[in-house]
Amino acid sequence: MQRKIGVLTGGGDCPGLNAGIRAVAKSAIQRGFDVLGIRDGWKGLLDNETIVLDRDNTSGIIDRGGTILGTSRVSPLKIENGPRKVFDAVARLGLEALVVLGGEGTLSVSSKLFRMGLPVVGIPKTIDNDVAETNFTIGFQTAVQIATDALDRLRSTAASHHRVMLLEVMGRNAGWIATYAGMANGAEAILVPEIPMDNARLEELYSMLMRRYRRGVNFSIIVVAEGTMLEGKKFEAPSPATAISEPARLGGIASVLGSLIQSKTDLETRVSSLGYIQRGGTPVAYDRSLATGFGVKATETIESKTYGVMTAIKGNRIVTVPLSDVEDKIKTLNLNIYRVAEVFFG
Repeated sequence: MQRKIGVLTGGGDCPGLNAGIRAVAKSAIQRGFDVLGIRDGWKGLLDNETIVLDRDNTSGIIDRGGTILGTSRVSPLKIENGPRKVFDAVARLGLEALVVLGGEGTLSVSSKLFRMGLPVVGIPKTIDNDVAETNFTIGFQTAVQIATDALDRLRSTAASHHRVMLLEVMGRNAGWIATYAGMANGAEAILVPEIPMDNARLEELYSMLMRRYRRGVNFSIIVVAEGTMLEGKKFEAPSPATAISEPARLGGIASVLGSLIQSKTDLETRVSSLGYIQRGGTPVAYDRSLATGFGVKATETIESKTYGVMTAIKGNRIVTVPLSDVEDKIKTLNLNIYRVAEVFFG
């Protein structure tokens, strides 16, 4: 009987997912497996929505953004008899194992289902880079490049019009994108969820901007992660009624902060927000290579019948770590990296 595995992508999309799908499919086929792609995350498994992945339909997708399989935020743990339906679907499809590409939420679900008996291997993906036990996740480096490009463009406009320019980037609980992009751009300030903006830090920000102005530097760039707390508050963006099953969407801190800066310093201030632009488009070479390495490692792990693990990169090595070490954890920003960027503030 032919051995068979399934692969799905869950949660938000990000650049590099198709490179990961391609790597899982092609390396698994080379090892003698048939591969089923499961549409729209866990929802497709519950609804029996699948597609056969072969060498042909996974060719030419390594540079494509998004996911050819589709995705959703459906969790079987929040559906009546959801775990039992997952196990029934895996048995019905004849799957030996399941490869799940996901962020912290999807991988936590995978870990809990593994403890119930599901043979699963995880691959970490999220532009936020907040999955524990791996240096980087698929999608992060592309998001940083997109944010850096935006900051570079804002800098030329800021200098031409003598303005303070704020860019709001994604980062619900962790300031990885803001810090790496801000450091690459040479931003005058980087604001992250790990360091709340209280009154004292706000006053420091106003003073820094005024010092630059008095020195004759008549523009400044500030990058702020969407989850940064301002005076004890996070800001939520309006969500359509159809999104009630998703976590609250954050956004708007840059607009509030921009108004405060202009009123306190009298410096002309403008605000931009990248939003979902950070998730889309062509993945950079690093994300394609990382996703490829993760995909091959996942199929090697399945061939050895080792389940309940996640691929990870530590240093320059791709390894596996227990999913239980990732479950319900957020990897916040390494503040040593932030301190390097901070040397150049102001």
